[in-house]
This record gives sequence, C-alpha cells and structure tokens, in this order.
Amino acid sequence: MATRATATTATTTTARQQHRFRFSFLQVAVALQTLTIFVQAVSAGLLFTTTYGEMLHSVGARVMYGASMLYVLAALLAWRLGGGSPRPVWYATGFLVLASVQVAVGIAHLSSVHLPLGVLMFGLSVLALVMTLPSVRRV
Repeated sequence: MATRATATTATTTTARQQHRFRFSFLQVAVALQTLTIFVQAVSAGLLFTTTYGEMLHSVGARVMYGASMLYVLAALLAWRLGGGSPRPVWYATGFLVLASVQVAVGIAHLSSVHLPLGVLMFGLSVLALVMTLPSVRRV
C-alpha cells in the first residue's frame, strides 16, 4: 500500500510541475509584451526630444509585435498542451489585432489614434498580466 501512495504522490507532483512550467511561459510572454509596450512609451517620448528617438521607436515596434506573437504562441501552448482555458488565446489574438492596427496607424502618422491606442494596449497588457498571475489566498 505504501508504494501505491508514493507513486501517486510522485505522479501528482510531476503533473503539477509540468502544468506550472507551461503557465509560467505564458506569464513570461505577457510580462515581456507589457515591458515592450512600456519601452515603446518611453521611446515615444524620446521621439519628440532626441534625434535617435525615431530609430528606437521603430525598432521597439518590431520587438513589441514579436512579443505579441510570442504571447499568442504561449497562449496556444498553454491551452493545447496544458489543458487550460482557450480564453487566453482569444485575448492574445485580440491583442495581436490591436498591435497590427497600432503599427498601421503609426506608419500613417495618425498620432490622434496612435497615442490613445498605445495607452489602451498598455492597460490591457497589464490587465492580462495580472490575470495570469496565481491568485494569493489569504486565510
């Protein structure tokens, strides 16, 4: 009887570790996306005040778009391999659509749309990051 309990405990521990790893990839992807959007806000400020700001903002846009694609990949892996909810996939896909619109209006130099959309994207990314963090139970 003791070996069966030990085997069950070992299997449960291994399953928890694997589950935690998959969701930590999702957390890292969302955190990276949030960080890149914040860096974009900083480089937008530099865009108006320095000569190299335009280059930083342009490179940052590509990195942010890549981070959004990584978020989609992480959400898909967490859903398909981790057995989680498909809801993060919808959030990530919607965010990639917003990032695409953001790039398009940025290229078109529509600052009246580009700046508020950037603020909205940062807020939504912070919200997505908070939603991926494990909840802390207080007793």
